[in-house]
Amino acid sequence: MLRKLYDWVIDLAGSRHAPLALAIVSFAESSCFPIPPDVMLAPMVLAKPQRAYLFAGICTIASVLGGLLGYAIGVWLAPLGHTILGLFGHPQGQEEFHQWFAQWGVWIILIKGLTPIPYKLVTITAGLARFDLFTFVWASIVTRGARFFLSATLLKYFGPGIRAEVERRLGLYSAIFATLLVGAVVALKVVG
Repeated sequence: MLRKLYDWVIDLAGSRHAPLALAIVSFAESSCFPIPPDVMLAPMVLAKPQRAYLFAGICTIASVLGGLLGYAIGVWLAPLGHTILGLFGHPQGQEEFHQWFAQWGVWIILIKGLTPIPYKLVTITAGLARFDLFTFVWASIVTRGARFFLSATLLKYFGPGIRAEVERRLGLYSAIFATLLVGAVVALKVVG
């Protein structure tokens, strides 16, 4: 089943609908969707490395626009924001992240936007904390752009070798990824 899903994503990544799907996933991930855009970006760059920076740009723009939706949820739909934070393991997210924003400010956006930690946690809580919108937008552009353009560059230049290795050991890398993901969630629970 994993092989079929992988092949389907690779086929979609090479289709004419891939940029739209990438934009939708990138937009939705910044406010409510659980799957990061890297799941689409990586196979798209592997399928068409000459368009790597176009795909990274689509990810960045759609992610920042989705981040504005997450921010708006925090500002105007606080109960929904609390529900989303609760679903991602932060039921007292507003207090926790409000303290982080008060102490660290823009660094929260810059650091968390680069990591695999769900960006929606940053966007919604930035709205809940009424963090400065202008600073939120420029920091989101910088951090999301850095993440997606770095990923696209690495995949563009080293992707074919990476792709062959991943295809050869798909089960092993899926297990490693799942372990790292569970470890990150546990670390967030311990820190939070």
